[in-house]
Amino acid sequence: MGGDAKIFTLAEVSEHSSSTDCWLVIEGKVYDVTKFLEDHPGGDEVLLASTGKDATDDFEDVGHSSTAKAMMDKFYVGNIDTATIPPKKKYTPPKQPQYNQDKTPDFIIRLLQFLVPLIILGIAVGIRFYAKSQ
Repeated sequence: MGGDAKIFTLAEVSEHSSSTDCWLVIEGKVYDVTKFLEDHPGGDEVLLASTGKDATDDFEDVGHSSTAKAMMDKFYVGNIDTATIPPKKKYTPPKQPQYNQDKTPDFIIRLLQFLVPLIILGIAVGIRFYAKSQ
């Protein structure tokens, strides 16, 4: 892993995405893991799913042991040109309207908030007036 390491573009690495020729990009380095596919504890599908992109997050999320990280040296083939890796997009959830559980339109709710106290006040005044007249 000296200074004469070959530099690959992401497009070049993406060409190696089959079970007979599988390359991964992890932490800016390119690894040919074709010979390791059968021995990978998580199965070859996991490695094949990480081809054609920067697989650093996939690799780190699993929490590989120091032994697994040391084993990577024998699969190293070069470095990735980081300018060819598209920037990560921050996920922003779509805007959703406020949830109205009972599906009642806001207008009716506001109207009831105004009218119900008036009706109660009117009934109380009516009862008071009726009770005084008796």
